[in-house]
Amino acid sequence: MKLLPNDPCWCGSGVKYKKCHKKFDLETETYRKQGYIIFPPSLLKSKQDIEGMRASGDITRGILDMLTDEIKEGVSTQKIDDLVREYTYDHNAIPATLNYKGFPKSCCTSINECVCHGIPDSNRMLKDGDIINVDVTTILNGYYADSSRMYSVGTLSENAANIVRVAKECLDIGIEQVKPYSRLNNIGDAIEEHAKKHGYSIVRDLCGHGVGKEFHEEPEILHYAQPKRKGILLVPGMTFTIEPMLNEGTHKCKFLRDGWTVETADKKLSAQWEHTLVVTDEGYEILT
Repeated sequence: MKLLPNDPCWCGSGVKYKKCHKKFDLETETYRKQGYIIFPPSLLKSKQDIEGMRASGDITRGILDMLTDEIKEGVSTQKIDDLVREYTYDHNAIPATLNYKGFPKSCCTSINECVCHGIPDSNRMLKDGDIINVDVTTILNGYYADSSRMYSVGTLSENAANIVRVAKECLDIGIEQVKPYSRLNNIGDAIEEHAKKHGYSIVRDLCGHGVGKEFHEEPEILHYAQPKRKGILLVPGMTFTIEPMLNEGTHKCKFLRDGWTVETADKKLSAQWEHTLVVTDEGYEILT
């Protein structure tokens, strides 16, 4: 049913439609006619939602900051998991990965050729020259915030140092593409262009995702180019992760029998950085 200007807005704000989302609907309809996909308004986040995600993101960021001084040669990945779990509970939050679809730990620890979802293990000790991604998702008062970082153990080879650096550059470049009423696929276009310039491939079997009131929401965030597709229109209130995975060799991956761990098919290095962000009226805000 078509809303009249003085009707309550469809978003549930209680404000009249003409003072709330009428202008938004008129703008997005213009883009729809140009061939863009318009994100379902029901999945857009309110100011209250964003405040909740921001608070959850503060804890996620605090965890990753804390790990900076803890990740070193001789430390087990299980010790990292213990630290993540303790910090999370000490801040009255919940580690989202723990028991998520059977995942047994509070974070993911992915070393060297492990692309993502590595399972912490008391027998896996960090060695000099390792690169490790720690992926943490926090739930606070029902709101999720997802982020990951690369950490260096001891002295890195030139190859390892380079892929870590370029992976972070790809994340930053992807984030800079986030602007209201622009093309979501600009993110993947820019990331793949930068990765290829440095000789790296982008993983295609995994992607970023919407996040907020659930661990994984719409939309999918592809980190490789979609040059001929207009795709989804970015609009204020969208929340999602950008988390490009760069491989030193082929983009192809191998999924291990544990049902979680993903490795590069050629056993070469992989690196990933991740943030959760929200599209704002001016551009974006990083929530983690």
